[in-house]
Amino acid sequence: MPRIPYFDMDQVTPEYSEMLNGRYNLNLYRMLPHATTIAPGFLKMGGAILRDSALDPQLREIAILRVGFLSQATYEVHQHKRIARRIGLADDKIAALETAPESAVFTPLEKLVIRYTDEVVANVKASDALFSELLGKLDERRMAELTLIIGFYMAVSRFLENFEIEIEPARR
Repeated sequence: MPRIPYFDMDQVTPEYSEMLNGRYNLNLYRMLPHATTIAPGFLKMGGAILRDSALDPQLREIAILRVGFLSQATYEVHQHKRIARRIGLADDKIAALETAPESAVFTPLEKLVIRYTDEVVANVKASDALFSELLGKLDERRMAELTLIIGFYMAVSRFLENFEIEIEPARR
């Protein structure tokens, strides 16, 4: 049960309603309108991350799932396991992200992304050595996007967990 009631969707702003057009009816989208003026920006950034990022989608989902696992954000992990599978991330990699981030199932680049994600979540700033090593594999745009993705999903996870947003019933 969420800590506060979901927002009355008949009362959302026209801008927010228009932005939801075509999106799944997620409980996250039903809680966000409490942050009336921030919610549209949140949706825009989330959409840009999922649709407009230059970062490889599998690296993106590795980072997002790792943030979700580190944050113990059940809803976040649930939603992004589906997305990760849809873009072809193997089940053994998804499982290893929770408990075995150094697993041999990951490529060297994936391991770097996981280490970077871990350091940013734990320490805010990654070490110079790790930052430089990863920057040697990703260009500046992808490095910036990865860092913003980690930060955004840290915020998402904290929002989900603090409001105790429930996982929706399975879609048919």
